[in-house]
Amino acid sequence: MPYISINSRVRLYYEEKGNGTPLLFIHPPGMGHVVFCRQKPLARDFRLILYDMRGNGRSSPSDGPITVPLLADDVSVLLRSLGIGRAIICGDSSGGSVALDFALRYPQHVKQLILIGGFPEVCTPLLWGEFWLGISAAKLRAIPLLSLALALGHGTNQRERRLLRRYAQMANKRDLEAAYRAGLVYRCTEQLSSLRLPVSLIYGARDRYIHFYITVDEYFSLQ
Repeated sequence: MPYISINSRVRLYYEEKGNGTPLLFIHPPGMGHVVFCRQKPLARDFRLILYDMRGNGRSSPSDGPITVPLLADDVSVLLRSLGIGRAIICGDSSGGSVALDFALRYPQHVKQLILIGGFPEVCTPLLWGEFWLGISAAKLRAIPLLSLALALGHGTNQRERRLLRRYAQMANKRDLEAAYRAGLVYRCTEQLSSLRLPVSLIYGARDRYIHFYITVDEYFSLQ
């Protein structure tokens, strides 16, 4: 199985397929790369890269406190190890926070930024509650319940739900709680106007708890 080493203690699992412009997907905590299983046909036109963040899926547990900038630094190491200078970076949900931080601190390596239900900070009661549910589930070792909720919310059929549920249960419990806490306190709203690269925003019509952020993200996309 393909791995890249962050250091002597942390290795990231990744999958790579196809040729063309590199396209990297960043998943939310607990989901792992399998949440993007339906994006694999993109390998016909892109060099598709899917990976598990540290503490998730087949990747190693973290060797230190998890922060959003640390996860963004891991993306930098991954791309450098694969010999990629610039890539399209796509972040899903709180994976979008990692994508945003990477774009803000490593703009020279970003060809385009794509956010799927992304947000620059947690500032609504509904989203705050979602993060605290994740924190509480990890802290109380209620991972089977959390994995079921993630599978039902992201899988579109029985096979996908089984895959997502099984993969979510592979997450390191300590790292999962830390990742939710890191996403809860991360904030980059004031920095958004400094982005000078193409940005694409994708929001689901039924993701009403996230619709508040459409106007926020539209602001920086028009700068």
